[in-house]
Amino acid sequence: MAVVQGIREKVHLPLYDSLSVDGEKQIGDIEKSGTLKFFVNVQGKTKLETNLQSAALLPHYNTFEARAMRVVISDLPPQFPADENNGPLAKTDKLEVSAPDGRGFDNQGALVPPSQSVVTARVETTIDDLAALYKEALDSDDGTAELDVDDDTVTLVAADGTEISQNVIDTISNAGGTVVLTTSDLDDMNDGLKAKAIPKEQLDPNNGSGTIIGKLVYNTVTTLYVGEKQMISMPTWFFPAGAGPYSETGKFTTHGEPSPNATFRFAEPIYIDKQQNFRVEVEIPDADVLKEIQQIYGPMSIWVVLDGYMTRDVQ
Repeated sequence: MAVVQGIREKVHLPLYDSLSVDGEKQIGDIEKSGTLKFFVNVQGKTKLETNLQSAALLPHYNTFEARAMRVVISDLPPQFPADENNGPLAKTDKLEVSAPDGRGFDNQGALVPPSQSVVTARVETTIDDLAALYKEALDSDDGTAELDVDDDTVTLVAADGTEISQNVIDTISNAGGTVVLTTSDLDDMNDGLKAKAIPKEQLDPNNGSGTIIGKLVYNTVTTLYVGEKQMISMPTWFFPAGAGPYSETGKFTTHGEPSPNATFRFAEPIYIDKQQNFRVEVEIPDADVLKEIQQIYGPMSIWVVLDGYMTRDVQ
């Protein structure tokens, strides 16, 4: 349709862009640096992820009047790698193997007093199974999780370091033998994963604490640039989402009351002229916090929204 010469219209048309992390992936897989950039890389994104057509530029000869800015962070249960090909195995050894009555086992699978027990266990498990063990330990009264001795992730080891034969494993299993993992054991396994470790905030997701959202909101600085000029730069808590689900049960967290009024508004509109570059950067200043944030597992999305009015040609 042809453009009507000399006539332009102003419409309420917010601009948005996002950083999205798929399930079983981490933020560090998407962004290696300490700065998350928005409106810069828009190619290959879906309409859910961005409504910008060209990187850092308005469509055609449009202009934009930014009246508000918000940062929206999704609150979804994480999905951890369930396949060892997608990440390293969590490992630990010399774990206690015991019967229901607390007794241990000798190299032949016979029950012996705990002080005479010589059979220990080595556990190698996927990140997803490690998260499940954490949940079991956190939900238990004594803070432990248990694995059957014939579980695929368990290897029984004798006092001399050799692996226990299958016949002896069957004997120990029939006697009710299990491998007991404390939260300390699980912490050691998680720490061994290094960059692929599960952030402590995701060990008990959706517990009402909002710790992942809090870690991002309170440890980052958000800056709007227009034409390489810094228009505003503040900690991210200054830009509430004003969007997203909300629950009074305490089991859901959102960055700001889900109302369009519950967000930051510029004291004076910020104008983006035709063909003028603009972008938003969310910087993580602290190096240690950066490492922790890069470990966060998806699915997760962070949107930056510039709310305001687009002036465009009438067609």
